[in-house]
Amino acid sequence: MMRKASIRGGGRARRADPRWFTGAVRMDALSGTIGARGQDLYHVRFARGARTKLHAHDGDQILVATGGRGVLETFRRYGRSRSRFRIRRTGRMALAGGDVVRIPAGALHAHGSAGASAFSHIAINIHAGRRASYGTAWYESDFAAEASGPI
Repeated sequence: MMRKASIRGGGRARRADPRWFTGAVRMDALSGTIGARGQDLYHVRFARGARTKLHAHDGDQILVATGGRGVLETFRRYGRSRSRFRIRRTGRMALAGGDVVRIPAGALHAHGSAGASAFSHIAINIHAGRRASYGTAWYESDFAAEASGPI
């Protein structure tokens, strides 16, 4: 059976864990509403200045920008410690409504609003292999030189 949902509030609100974000963020889970399997779909809305904390996923992630102005930053990890390491920004990409980007599994990154603009996107988290769930490692970071975690 096919089902539909609206990105304008048709999903179930999911608590935006403050360990994962800075600033005000609303997440609507769309996967369950439409019966999706093998991926998790969210409509994520970032208030001005809000963004994700530094993180990496165990499967690919696709972002489809739906409004406002956003930014995606990628980072490289240095050091062998699992809980404290150095980072260096390797990329910065501006995002606006209609843009689509694929973030490969394992890529250390952060995304959210760009400065004074609110931003929203659909996040499609593709489960790795035949796994029933999607894993994300979240880190505390200054986004310039250091990170620690996972949290």
